[in-house]
Amino acid sequence: QVQLVESGGGLVQVGGSLRLSCAASGRTFSVYGMGWFRQAPGKEREFVSAINWSGGNINYADFVKGRFTISRDNAKNTVYLEMNSLKPEDTAVYYCAADRGKWFIAPILTAEYDYWGQGTQVTVSS
Repeated sequence: QVQLVESGGGLVQVGGSLRLSCAASGRTFSVYGMGWFRQAPGKEREFVSAINWSGGNINYADFVKGRFTISRDNAKNTVYLEMNSLKPEDTAVYYCAADRGKWFIAPILTAEYDYWGQGTQVTVSS
């Protein structure tokens, strides 16, 4: 099993920044792709960003391109999401996910992930 714990969420004003972290523990050697998803009240969970094992393959949802940056530190078993120029529509619970698939893949579908964190709330006030 792999446990994922997100941190770094909070309340921020429009245009502000937050950095989310996701620390993995347990059988982390089995984890390759890492991703971030979000879910706003009354909406489906949606893909935000993903990164493969080496960091050489990264995917972003169109609505975060140029504003969010995903990165990972394999020595610390941690993935990060740097969020800048935040908008009210970015308000959601942000979830970290881990995939045991191939090392070169940065999955974008929820069904491709094997483990999920509990989520961290991000609220952007206008």
